[in-house]
Amino acid sequence: MLEILLYPLSGFFMKISDDMHDKKNNKLLGMLAGILCGLFLGYLVTISVDAAYIFFGVFIGTFLAKKINCINHIVTAVIFLIVAFLIGFPTIGIITLAICTIAAFVDEIGNDNPKFYKNRFLKTFFEYRFALKTVIFILAIFGLINSFYPAFQIYGVHFMAIQTFLYFIMFELAYEFAGLKFDAIYERIYSIIETPE
Repeated sequence: MLEILLYPLSGFFMKISDDMHDKKNNKLLGMLAGILCGLFLGYLVTISVDAAYIFFGVFIGTFLAKKINCINHIVTAVIFLIVAFLIGFPTIGIITLAICTIAAFVDEIGNDNPKFYKNRFLKTFFEYRFALKTVIFILAIFGLINSFYPAFQIYGVHFMAIQTFLYFIMFELAYEFAGLKFDAIYERIYSIIETPE
């Protein structure tokens, strides 16, 4: 089950790439982390239809929200698309992709938006991007119900496996961990690559 590794690795390097740009303005290390993230995400969507819905939705939603706005993000997106299209990804339907895209778009519009951060609930909801998590959870619950009652279906909607929700939580936890430990990680990386005088 490569998903167990690829979800958290993708989340970890996504956050490292973000913070290299936002906190250190280190484009080189940010792009290197972005390349790794793009490679992991690109391969992930080729082996999992659930991941294809999620991360193509994230890509489109982020693009529409104009959050692909620095070289790190561009590099990550380009590598992701190249790997996905070179290897090939599962067939996906427009309805579920649209649902994931809208949720990702809502998350990006609300994240770091002072209009919403005045309310404690909305601040938490958007700070941790709960719109997409909620959608994945619902689709996973529907998938679980469908596994017991195959007649339970919604036309045009792909239900996800319950483990997909758990994998996505691993992605998010790795993302948050990288953010919490970023300074220590950066200092460690810099100490390794720094050339002695």
